[in-house]
Amino acid sequence: MKLTKRSFLQGATAASAAVFMPAIARAQATVLRWGEMLPTTHPQVQMVERIAKQVKEKTSGRVDIQAFPAGQLGSGKDMMESVASGALTMTTDGAAALGAFLPQLSVVEAPYLWRDAAHMSKVAKAPVFAQMNAELEKKRGMRMVAVTYYGKRHLTTGSKPVKTAADVAGLKIRVPPVDTFRAMVEAWGGKATPVNFNELYLALSQGAVDGQENPLPTIHSAKLQEVQKHLILTGHIITPRLIIVNSDFWKGLKAADLAVLEAAIAEGVAWQDAELSSQEGSLVATLKAAGMTVAEPDLESFSKPVLASLPKQFESKWGKGTWDALAAL
Repeated sequence: MKLTKRSFLQGATAASAAVFMPAIARAQATVLRWGEMLPTTHPQVQMVERIAKQVKEKTSGRVDIQAFPAGQLGSGKDMMESVASGALTMTTDGAAALGAFLPQLSVVEAPYLWRDAAHMSKVAKAPVFAQMNAELEKKRGMRMVAVTYYGKRHLTTGSKPVKTAADVAGLKIRVPPVDTFRAMVEAWGGKATPVNFNELYLALSQGAVDGQENPLPTIHSAKLQEVQKHLILTGHIITPRLIIVNSDFWKGLKAADLAVLEAAIAEGVAWQDAELSSQEGSLVATLKAAGMTVAEPDLESFSKPVLASLPKQFESKWGKGTWDALAAL
C-alpha cells in the first residue's frame, strides 16, 4: 500500500473520527494504522504483517491493521508525534528515540548496558519500566505495549579499516538524532552526524558520512553493504525497539478485540525476536560474501571511554540509580 505523508495527514482526522464513531453508525472495520521506518524485507515489518493477518482472521475482519513501511509517513519522530496526536495508531521505534518524548527512556538503549538479549528482555517486567510507561501515557498519550529485540549494533565504514576506537577519530559516523548515540561516537573520537534512516543509504553513497552503526539484519535489509566496505563487530548496543500505541485508541477497543490484538502482538514479537537472532547467526558470512571485510576489534578500546563518561553524563536525565538498577536485573 502506498500513501504519502501529506495525504495521510490530510485524511487522518476524518479517519480517526470514523474509527471512534459508535458501531451502530458505521459498517466499516476498526482501522489501525501502523507506520514503520524499516523496509519490507526486515523482520520487524514482517512481524507487523503477521500480526495484521492474525488479528483480521481472529476478529472476522472487525479490526483491520494497515502497515506503512519504509518511512512512507515520515521520519521516526514524525510517526511518534502522529501516534501521540492520534493521527497514527501505532509505530515501533528505539527507546533512545522515544526519549525525545520521555527523556529517561533513553537509558533502555544505552551503550554497554545489557549483557545479552535475555538480559535486555527483563526490562519489560522491571518496576522502573512500568513507571516510565505510566509517565509516557500521562504526559504524551502513548503506551508501550511490547519490547522487541532489534539486535546487536555494529560499526561499518566506507573506506577506512578499524581495529580500535582510535581508528574512528575524525570519521563522520551517522547516528540517529539521539544525544546518547552522539555522546558514544564522540567518546570514540568520531564526528557524530545525525541522519534519518530513510536518508542513510544516499548519505553513505555520496560520502556525506563515512560510516554508520546498526544491527546486522538492518545493515543487510537496507543493502548498506553496497555502500560500505568494512564491518567492525563492536556489538556496542543491544537494542530494544518498543511498540507504541495511541492510548485513547487502545482504551477504546472492545475487550474481545483487545485480547486478540495483545495475543497477536505477543506471538508476532516472539517470531520476530527468534528470526532476528537466527539472521544474526548467519549474516556475518552473508555480508562477507557480498564483499565486506569483517574485523573483530579491540572491544575494550570501544567500551572503556563510553563507560567512563556516559552513565555519569546522563544520570540527571535517566534518574539517579536507574543505570545500576537496570544493569543489575
